[in-house]
Amino acid sequence: MALAILLQILWTCGAVFFLSWYYNYVNIVFLVLCVLLVFRMLIKWENNPSYVLAWSVPMLVFPIFGLTIYFLFGRASLTRKKRRIFGNIRFRYNEFIPTRDEALVSEEELESIDSSVARQSEYLTEWSGFPLWKNTYTKYYESGEVMFPDMLEALRSAKHFIFMEFFIVCPGRMWSEVLEILEQKVKEGVDVRFTYDDVGSIDYLPARYYKELQKKGIKCAAFNPFRPLMSVIMNNRNHRKILVVDGHTAFTGGINLADEYINEKVRFGYWKDTGIMLKGPAVLSFTVMFLEMWEYITGVATTPEEMAKMQPDTYCDERYDTTGFVQPYTDSPLDKEYVGENVYRNIISRAKKYCYIYTPYLIIGNEMISTLCMAAKSGVDVRIITPEIPDKPTVYMLTQSYYARLIKAGVKVYQFTPGFIHAKCFVCDDEIATVGSINLDFRSLYMHFECGCWLYKTDTVLDVKRDFLETQDKSHEITLEFCQSQPRAKRAVQAFLRLFAPLL
Repeated sequence: MALAILLQILWTCGAVFFLSWYYNYVNIVFLVLCVLLVFRMLIKWENNPSYVLAWSVPMLVFPIFGLTIYFLFGRASLTRKKRRIFGNIRFRYNEFIPTRDEALVSEEELESIDSSVARQSEYLTEWSGFPLWKNTYTKYYESGEVMFPDMLEALRSAKHFIFMEFFIVCPGRMWSEVLEILEQKVKEGVDVRFTYDDVGSIDYLPARYYKELQKKGIKCAAFNPFRPLMSVIMNNRNHRKILVVDGHTAFTGGINLADEYINEKVRFGYWKDTGIMLKGPAVLSFTVMFLEMWEYITGVATTPEEMAKMQPDTYCDERYDTTGFVQPYTDSPLDKEYVGENVYRNIISRAKKYCYIYTPYLIIGNEMISTLCMAAKSGVDVRIITPEIPDKPTVYMLTQSYYARLIKAGVKVYQFTPGFIHAKCFVCDDEIATVGSINLDFRSLYMHFECGCWLYKTDTVLDVKRDFLETQDKSHEITLEFCQSQPRAKRAVQAFLRLFAPLL
């Protein structure tokens, strides 16, 4: 940002003092370049005009500033070469993903499911690439401090391999206890592989921290390592949270490896987060997700022989006779299919009685706003819980800017009084829920690698509902009067920020 502003100032001064005769001609050239770039974005982002509008304003008003910022931060996809590499990896790993019949769900069972639910499952299978499973045990966690002991127990039980993929790693009690177990497991001959997002952890870990872990025998790699003025153009981050142990146990959700996630450290009041554990055949989906990313980062491929040893039943013969169905899914910024957003919109649209939502950020486009408002206007009880204490003041102000329109449509909005909500959960009609890493903001929905677990009629669906209602009791409802009583200056700033919402 400083570089872009400096260039704009220098350009303006130069235009005034040195380029008075040529300024108009050169400025026209840059303006034409900006117009062409806007048209290119319109073609590329045809399904997301809000993103194009947010970039068009600075580029057309301040061409030098706008172009500089865009090329530093606005290129929202990987290079063609890297997209091709990841696409080839995904294609090759398809052979390791079973069909629906192999995933233990028969055609008759699928037909017995509500048609709208079955269509959503088919959509996930087609566009995320992972099937619907049954006979999978799930356990929902209403906080990080509740999930952490089970994570440690699973890690200690590992005999063959541990796969871990997280957005943030921060030194402290949580990471120290995990690292101690990983070091011990390496000594026992366990295959330990660990990845973290370099930008996500940039404030907490030293540069090239993965080399320190490699010295301990842990196979470690950083996603998209930060290199100033080179990788800053890469907007795509790996926001997923995945832990797989011996192919039969997996964890996912919003919980990173930092002490605030288990409330060992207080940053923004009480840190409310959620997660889920899976045991059984559906764990294979998370194993494959990890291995795809591992090959993309390291170049190390998984052979069919190796994959055969990573099946859920290879090292565990326990069978789970459970109710309901489970479908892990992932979302990639490499295509124009916004799986995470579409899962959320489908849940809202098919809700008949209620739809309850946890989200730390509420920065959404018109399509999502319309979906929420239409459901509420149709008589569906739509409720959203956001934080009372924010982690990012600007984003918090922007989140609040959406309240009035939603409340007018009948959506009930609450703020979690004790602190910060980091959970990303939806639950609907006592039948469907999803727990994962996907926020209701532009970066999660369009630019990051994400993952989640879609649930249908499992016992954990009601656990998510119960937890939501208990959290609601600790929250206060936002009224339309509250929104309208805000100072005009604040509302003006919020309106201005909404223009640039896709960039935050």
